[in-house]
Amino acid sequence: MYERYFHLTERPFSLTPDPDFLFLSASHQQALDHLLFGLETGEGFIVMTGDIGVGKTTVCRTLLGRLSERFTTALVLNPMLTEKELIRGILGDFGVGSGNGTKKDCLDTLNRFLLDEAESGRRPVLIVDEAQNLSPGLLEQVRLLSNLETEKRKLLQIVLIGQKELKEKLVLPSLRQLNQRVTVRAEILALTPGETSRYIQHRLAVAGGEGRPFLSVGAERAIFRHSKGVPRRINMLCDRAFLSSYLRSGAGIERKDVHLAVESLSDNPVRTRRLLRWISWVTQPLALLAAVLMDRWIA
Repeated sequence: MYERYFHLTERPFSLTPDPDFLFLSASHQQALDHLLFGLETGEGFIVMTGDIGVGKTTVCRTLLGRLSERFTTALVLNPMLTEKELIRGILGDFGVGSGNGTKKDCLDTLNRFLLDEAESGRRPVLIVDEAQNLSPGLLEQVRLLSNLETEKRKLLQIVLIGQKELKEKLVLPSLRQLNQRVTVRAEILALTPGETSRYIQHRLAVAGGEGRPFLSVGAERAIFRHSKGVPRRINMLCDRAFLSSYLRSGAGIERKDVHLAVESLSDNPVRTRRLLRWISWVTQPLALLAAVLMDRWIA
């Protein structure tokens, strides 16, 4: 809605993980480097954690894009499965027909596939996203998959990606063996105030607004204060703040636009109704003016 008004080519703060908008902070870059190092050196288990919305999926997609062709990957996005479903899902993502056999049949099929990959010089990698949702039983099953090996090396490298609850699960006594096998750990942190500013300017530049000072200093500070440096929250606030400025025909984004954005995202029903009334009050005259102009143009 506001893109044309601000002379942008596309929405700069969409929640879709578009690689064109990739911004790697120091924390994101360090996590990505740790993952690449662990996979290239053939380490066993690799764990990456971070709060909701800090960009774990972005780093995961970037990782997949930077792995060489000698890596074969399987990505599990929904870990709320039974043990057999998990193994069949892994086989399916590797492109191997799992059939309708028993759990042992599925494991035998996986083992044969991994041996064939090793003989061909390829290195299979299993990536489990949202791994904090894995039950202790499923985490133990994942650990057992790492037992598939030759005399030289592991047949399967495993990357677990999840929220901070994953770290809490791994220290459970029942998962002690798994925790001891984790050789590379990385954590993604929220953005600093400076990184938040660069993040916003980067996304605006990609969307065609390079060099233009859209946000006031007060607006940027308010966005950091309310988002706490979480990229997903920054996107949501910026998107609503740009909409607010557009509706009031503003020249840029001010602190008051950010405050309206915060209210629009609040679960406070009184504030939400107040904002909706304000939007209605602003947009109705605009709609009426557009209708009048259209009538005159047709006439």
